[in-house]
Amino acid sequence: MLNFSKLSPVTVILALLAACGDTSTSNEANLEEVARGIHERVITLDTHADINTENFTPENNYTQNLDTQVNLPKMEAGGLDVAWFIVYTGQGELGPEGYRAAYANAMDKFSAIHRLAEEIAPDQIEIAYTSEDVRRIVAAGKKVAMIGIENAYPVGPDLSNIEKFYDLGGRYMSLAHNGHNQFSDSNTGESDGIYWHGGLSEMGRFAIREMNRLGIMIDISHPSRDSILQTLALSQAPVIASHSAARALADHSRNLDDDMLLALKENGGVVQTVAFGSYVNEARRVYLAGDGDREDA
Repeated sequence: MLNFSKLSPVTVILALLAACGDTSTSNEANLEEVARGIHERVITLDTHADINTENFTPENNYTQNLDTQVNLPKMEAGGLDVAWFIVYTGQGELGPEGYRAAYANAMDKFSAIHRLAEEIAPDQIEIAYTSEDVRRIVAAGKKVAMIGIENAYPVGPDLSNIEKFYDLGGRYMSLAHNGHNQFSDSNTGESDGIYWHGGLSEMGRFAIREMNRLGIMIDISHPSRDSILQTLALSQAPVIASHSAARALADHSRNLDDDMLLALKENGGVVQTVAFGSYVNEARRVYLAGDGDREDA
């Protein structure tokens, strides 16, 4: 498993708390200076950056300051060292045609990320496969690309694809996204009470064991509550929630309740927070739900 000892969220939080305590009578500018100092000393990561393959061509790519949340100029300006670029596939039909389309979509995104790092801007960014790679690349003055897989649907019925995705650089994967699939129930079942597996399927349980064996982190940001709790009980390695918030902040099926957070603590995993209005603000969630404008992440 990846072991970013230098990046411990607990260490950063404790440092921030200590800084706040020491400067309780200081002005806001001093607090910002302390926070900036911490930011500059650690290796900073964004664990979920969605991509569009149209932005990975020789003419149009992340060396330019595109209208994207993450690109190389913005990483430099914001002091972001590591971006996890996401191989996302929306949930489709379970069957040969659906699996073929999902696999093709995933391979296109893997290829796009490799093209950026190996052909378009190898002097600016490099793909990391291990935590040691991260430290080496940062020390060399380059940005780091890592690859997360959002939705295991493209694996299809061929479980050897999990290792294939690992070989391509996939270092975390969520078993489901917004829709049940062959591996797991999704959080979306909460809206109608319909679930397919009661959490994980048998294929999902095998996938967890295989991901543990290979060293792929399991991302629990989208599966159902039962699936998350079963994953935390089954996994022999720490689990992550790559972009989630607490249910106490907003009563959204994507958010983690206290039982899930405590189970994640026992597992040794971490939650990477998400800056998304309807997940961190209950009033925003209610407004969007009533207005009919769907927002999701």
